[in-house]
Amino acid sequence: MNMDMQGGGVWLALIAACIGTYVCRAAGVKLSGHISQDSEVFRWLSAVTYAMVAALTIRMILMPLGLLATVPVLLRVLICTLSLGVMVSSPQRRLVPALLTGTLLMLTYGVFRTNP
Repeated sequence: MNMDMQGGGVWLALIAACIGTYVCRAAGVKLSGHISQDSEVFRWLSAVTYAMVAALTIRMILMPLGLLATVPVLLRVLICTLSLGVMVSSPQRRLVPALLTGTLLMLTYGVFRTNP
């Protein structure tokens, strides 16, 4: 009986999270027509969003958790630098080649590390 209550609680939490997410999304859709993209609030929100993404990216490179922590810091920084170089070098269609470069370099390191 205790297991059923715990399972029901998990489903209840999942349903509540889904409802909360979709209520916020619906409110965003409803209000989106009334927000000017040139307003100071929108520009501030955009700046905060970019700052958070940059901070999380730097944290992931310099202080990773899990499997990425087994890769030496110098190699992580080098792969990131090479990927950024690919992104800056090509004015058009630059995101996919940069992501592919980083992914393939990291996979190459993993393959050579496990198969000496």
